[in-house]
Amino acid sequence: MADRVLVPYDSSPLADDALEFALERFPDASITALYVIEIPERHLTLLAGPELQLPITDRARSYAADILEDATDVAGAYGRKVETQIETGKPDRRIVALATDKPYDVIVLGSHGRTGLSRVVLGSVAEAVVRRAPVPVVVVR
Repeated sequence: MADRVLVPYDSSPLADDALEFALERFPDASITALYVIEIPERHLTLLAGPELQLPITDRARSYAADILEDATDVAGAYGRKVETQIETGKPDRRIVALATDKPYDVIVLGSHGRTGLSRVVLGSVAEAVVRRAPVPVVVVR
């Protein structure tokens, strides 16, 4: 069984499904809901390093906190609590870096996030995480 589960979360329906899956399948695990504030690629090329933490606006941080509050509400409906974490950067890279640096046993994520054009982009996040993650990945569809 997994002791620590990482759930990238953006409050999309599939992110909710992924979080609910983690809450149900790993009832004794510590679960962390992660929101990554995406930094445009053109800004990332100016900086390097796995510990990339760019300054972000109060508005972006507030939005991220609101998203993670949704994760807290979902967990509360299951009688559980989740830890929350906000990161900045390219989502797939931050998810993999966090799973590499911290003792997570599994990553649970939705197959894609929001609808429309961002659905394609976020679908590629799931694919990149599956390919590069140092721990098992469960993709919820």
